[in-house]
Amino acid sequence: MKKLLALLLLVGSMQLSAQENTNLLKHYEAYYKQMKTQGDVQGIINAMTHLNVLEPSEARKDTLAYIYMSEGKYSQALNTIGVERKLDDSDIAIEVKAISLKAVKQPKMAIGHFEEMFKRNPDAKVAYELAELNLQIQNIPGAEKHINYGLVNAKDDMKKAFYETQTPYEVSLKAAFMYLNALCTYNKDAKANIDAAVDILDAALKTAPNFNLIQLTKTELLRQKQVLQAQAAQPKN
Repeated sequence: MKKLLALLLLVGSMQLSAQENTNLLKHYEAYYKQMKTQGDVQGIINAMTHLNVLEPSEARKDTLAYIYMSEGKYSQALNTIGVERKLDDSDIAIEVKAISLKAVKQPKMAIGHFEEMFKRNPDAKVAYELAELNLQIQNIPGAEKHINYGLVNAKDDMKKAFYETQTPYEVSLKAAFMYLNALCTYNKDAKANIDAAVDILDAALKTAPNFNLIQLTKTELLRQKQVLQAQAAQPKN
């Protein structure tokens, strides 16, 4: 009789726990909808976190990580979703990992995820990210491959934003690829290729006169050229 009573109490406790869990799910689902209506991002994050604890799912985790990323909270996004490459990652998960790893200055790790993005959906904007990241780690062949793709496939209406000035500005994505091409050319031989790199910068500037970063880079390359010429003109002992 005692065993039967204990079993009934256990079953009853499990039923109450399940009912409580269901009620909490309904509460946080309603809370999530209300936070979305109010545009309260922190509220959305709180609701999604509770929902994922109560009823874990990859879709919820991906969504939560994406919200963190969209708010510039890259470390939180990565803590939510992880950094490892998984064959069954959703498109959202790959994007979050790629962008967040780039933002926290982990270019080598970011490249793998951007490569998966490009594999699933070849795109000039993703190619730009890959070209830029490969240049950062001095993988010139890797950068050149994606630059060549971008120069061919960038559409006239595609834009790239730059932020080195107080007021951000946009240029055509093709001009941005030309800028990377100049950097790639220079990095192949920093002494011999200055003029070739400057020629590419001048060509890009004709298509995007507001491209401030090109002016800064061109000025620096010409300064380096003057230094090299002065060194060459010095008499040898």
